[in-house]
Amino acid sequence: MRLHNGGVNEQIPVLRDVDHGTARLMPDVDRERAWLLTVDGAPQSYVDLDAPDHLEFEYARRLGHVVDGAAAAGAPLDVLHLGGGGLSLPRYVAVTRPGSRQDVVEADGGLVALVAEHLPLPEGSGVTVHTHDARAWLEAAPAASADLIVGDVFGGSRVPAHLTSVAYAREVRRVLRPGGTYAANLADGAPFAFLRGQLATFATVFPETALVAEPAVLRGRRFGNAILVASDAPLDVPGLTRRAAGDAFPARVEHGAALARFTGNAAPVDDAEAVGSPVPPDGAFGIG
Repeated sequence: MRLHNGGVNEQIPVLRDVDHGTARLMPDVDRERAWLLTVDGAPQSYVDLDAPDHLEFEYARRLGHVVDGAAAAGAPLDVLHLGGGGLSLPRYVAVTRPGSRQDVVEADGGLVALVAEHLPLPEGSGVTVHTHDARAWLEAAPAASADLIVGDVFGGSRVPAHLTSVAYAREVRRVLRPGGTYAANLADGAPFAFLRGQLATFATVFPETALVAEPAVLRGRRFGNAILVASDAPLDVPGLTRRAAGDAFPARVEHGAALARFTGNAAPVDDAEAVGSPVPPDGAFGIG
C-alpha cells in the first residue's frame, strides 16, 4: 500500500474534524478507488470501492476468516458490527454472503457522515449504519437476534473500557443466537494484562474461546492486534487455523489448554474495574 504522493491515483486527500478527533482519507496510489482512513493518525480502515472483498489490514483479514467460518460458504448472516470506521468488514460480508442483514453501530456521527460522502455503500448492500454508543445499542438489542457480533471499537487507538467487562460479555451472549459467534479486535503487548483479562472475562460467559494473532505478538516481541473469538458452540479451530496460516503474515490460533496457559491466572473484569486497552507505543500501528 502506497499513499498518495502524486502517483497514479490523483484523488485528493480529505481532512476533516469529526466528533472524536481528526479524520484523514488518503488515496492509495496503487488502487484507483482505494482509501486509507485514519483518525488522529491511527489507521482505522482501508476500503477499495472497486474490490469490497479486499481486506488490506491483517487484523481485518483475520476477522474475515471468522466470517468465512461462521456458516456454510455464501450463506447469509445477521451481523451486528460494534464499531464502523470505513465499513470494511460489512462490505466484505455483503459481497461474500449476499442477502445478509447487517447493522453497524458507530458512535462518531461526523465519521459516519464522512464515510457516507466519500466511501458510499452500494445500493442494496443490506447494511444499515446507526450513530449510537455500542454498549447502549447492544443492551437494547433483541435477544437471539444476531448470528455474528463483531467488536471493533477503538477510541483513537484504544478499546473503550465499557466494552471489556463481564456485563458486556453477557450482553453479547444474550444477543447472539445459539451457536452464534463473537469476534473482537483487541490490541496489547507484553505482559498482556489487558488481553489476558479479556480472555478470562469472556471465558466466564462463553464455553468456547480462541485467540488469533501473529506469533511475534503472542511471544511478546511486539505490540499488535489479536482477535478474540467466542461462542457457546464448538469453534471450527482447524478451519480457522488453516485460514490464518495461509495469510501473507501467518497467524497462530490458540485454543484449549494452550489458551488457558496464555491466560494464566488473569481475573475477569467487572464494570467497576474495567479499563481501556493500553496506549500503543509510538509506531505500533504506523503506515508503511
